[in-house]
Amino acid sequence: MRIGVLTGGSDCPGLNAALRAIVRKGVQSYGDSVVGFLDGWDGVLHDRAVELDIPAVRGTLPRGGTILGSSRTDPLTAPDGPRRIAETLRSRGVDGLIVVGGINTLTAAAVLADRHGVPCVGVPKTIDNDIHGTDYTVGFNTAVTVATETIDRLHTTAESHKRVLVVEVMGRSSGWIAVHAGLAGGANCVLVPEFPFDLDRVCGHVESRFQATYSPIVVVSDSALPASGDVDLTGLSGIGEWLGLEIERCTGHEARTTVLGHIQRGGTPTPYDRWLATRFGLHAVDAVHEGDWGAMVAVRGANVERVRLTEAVSRSKKIDASLYADSEIFFG
Repeated sequence: MRIGVLTGGSDCPGLNAALRAIVRKGVQSYGDSVVGFLDGWDGVLHDRAVELDIPAVRGTLPRGGTILGSSRTDPLTAPDGPRRIAETLRSRGVDGLIVVGGINTLTAAAVLADRHGVPCVGVPKTIDNDIHGTDYTVGFNTAVTVATETIDRLHTTAESHKRVLVVEVMGRSSGWIAVHAGLAGGANCVLVPEFPFDLDRVCGHVESRFQATYSPIVVVSDSALPASGDVDLTGLSGIGEWLGLEIERCTGHEARTTVLGHIQRGGTPTPYDRWLATRFGLHAVDAVHEGDWGAMVAVRGANVERVRLTEAVSRSKKIDASLYADSEIFFG
């Protein structure tokens, strides 16, 4: 078969591991040829691609980013997008397209597969881990590792200066990175968008920590908000800086904010992300050969299974109350 592949949306560690696995499995196990479309859906819309053989992906397993490039291009909003996508695949002789992406990229794949007959198989990647139907997504473990290592380092500077250290992490509309990194890094308060926070309660945790002669670390997801909704971020970098200023105003303790930003998406993938991306790539090739269009590979426990793309993108995966309660044990 002739397999196409693209990486769309925000980059994350592990994308090259997935591409490597797709090429190795396709070429070695099935005798396939593989074509990689450049810069996500934009490459398919404008017919920009490169041939991918085993030498092309050699040595890419530990590399961050994506050798194909990425973009946020949405083929569903492009003029005559679905027809152009189908025409590019026909002209290139592509039998099936493996789409490696987050919610937006995979939503386009779901619509193209179900409504326009475009042969797509999805691979879930995003540091936010918010795709429904899979326990984990490619890139999430690396982002949590980066955030945890940062929290570990900040503990010592917080203690040295007796400051409050606020750490703002990414997460879009979910708090997966905040909860995992906060628990692993020994944060004294973790704030996520699923559960709007009470500023007075946060300040109480801060005071409690100082009374125990320790300096607190507060981890906040970049889309978390106070329950009052009363927040003005004008002139500020985000909710983390706002929170640091409010804690300092309310408690009198000096506060500093660290915004991790895009550092969570860069660098070499962790062993787990390499393992996950590799397995996803291998199973995606099998799905192509079985003609399981509109499927997405997913990990559940230790097993890689398939779910429908339409179901996976139907809603964002959120932190539930029981998981958040595990973090709350260590607040204050």
